[in-house]
Amino acid sequence: MIVAVPMFLQSLDTSILGTALQSIATSLDVEILHLNFAITAYLLSLALFLPASGWLTDRFGTRRVFCSAVAIFSLASALCGVATSITQIVLFRVLQGLGGAMMVPVGRLILLRSIPAAQLVAAMVWFTVPGAIGRVIGPLLGGLIVTMGSWRWIFLLNIPFGVLGILLSLKFVPDSRPEKSERFDMTGFILMAIGLSGIVCGLETVGRNFVPVNVTIGITAIGVLAMIAYGLYSRGRLDVIIPLKIFGYKAFCITTIGGMPLRLAVGSAPIFVPLLLQVGLGLTPVQSGLMSAWLSVGAFGVRPIMDRAIRKFGFKPIMMLGAAMTGATFACYGLFRPTTSIGLMCFVLFAAGIVNSLAMITMNTVGYSGIPKTLMSKATALSTMMQQTSISFGVAVCASCLTITAQVHGHGADHLVIDDFPMTFFVVGTFTLLSVVAFAGLPKEEGQELR
Repeated sequence: MIVAVPMFLQSLDTSILGTALQSIATSLDVEILHLNFAITAYLLSLALFLPASGWLTDRFGTRRVFCSAVAIFSLASALCGVATSITQIVLFRVLQGLGGAMMVPVGRLILLRSIPAAQLVAAMVWFTVPGAIGRVIGPLLGGLIVTMGSWRWIFLLNIPFGVLGILLSLKFVPDSRPEKSERFDMTGFILMAIGLSGIVCGLETVGRNFVPVNVTIGITAIGVLAMIAYGLYSRGRLDVIIPLKIFGYKAFCITTIGGMPLRLAVGSAPIFVPLLLQVGLGLTPVQSGLMSAWLSVGAFGVRPIMDRAIRKFGFKPIMMLGAAMTGATFACYGLFRPTTSIGLMCFVLFAAGIVNSLAMITMNTVGYSGIPKTLMSKATALSTMMQQTSISFGVAVCASCLTITAQVHGHGADHLVIDDFPMTFFVVGTFTLLSVVAFAGLPKEEGQELR
């Protein structure tokens, strides 16, 4: 529960930010979709620094890196709380991403190194509980904050939780590191950083008027070429920052790459569901927060039965069912209208929370099946990097779809209406079904040692 504090901080930060976007945009006098830069900057920063988290943990120890990460995240949150422009928020969110890049994978690594395999499912379920609590209280808390006070408190709230996490970690979290750490692979780190930043930044500018089309194509091409160069550079090597050999483990490959469409939908929901409720349906931040909370109530409520369900049915059937239903419920958001019953919308959000949780917990647990301990730190870094990159793709894709749809309807993205939203949810919901196809390739007995 202590190492899950970062999950709480990140979930609280994301879910609160979703309900406060409109207030921040009004306060800073910027277009609401321009705040997508603040979201994407954080996710991009995560993706950039995550590859180094495995090496840092092996070099300096799990407890020291974990506490340092929480401290950086909390400091950056404080700076975001006093920012006076969108540029400052973006810069401070990059710093926040540096801390976040080390928090979650190191916390997961601590569990994988200290929990017996037979108890790992239960441990992973509890590991996600604080994150679910953050998502439950975040939307309502964000709505109350922007209604009764200033949006700046959505960032300042992270500070006391960060201090508590550091104090508890220093007292209770075990410290571990290999006897000998490898050299830092600077070449691999630079290639991967250029590759990820180029691809994500290129996608971020698709369908916008921020930069010319040829600049978007150039940035994306540089990113793709850098990732190809990293693949050639790291082929057959184990001393690189992220060995691609890890993808040779079937469960890890399927859940990491095949699970990207699923993570795209789950990761973008906390941002774009509140946006739909406030901008599209005209609800107040408090009303939006109360409704969005049902998404997390469902995710939290299913956790007590997860361990028993996995033991009875196995990982594969639950993953496939969860992914299919996640795509269906995400598409249902596009059917929300001002005339739709509040009760029906809350039920859809509650059901979405349940199926999201079913898919994500099983996927994030079975993915480490069969990976040796010597590669575990780099596997957790790679997995978290792919997860966060998927979320950044999700945010960028949804924002781009909204922008394009608004332009088709004859107005700008600064004047979104309810008819601009359906296509975004339909497209992403349908895309999620690709994960179902990928999960079908998982051997039925995979993860047997974890049940």
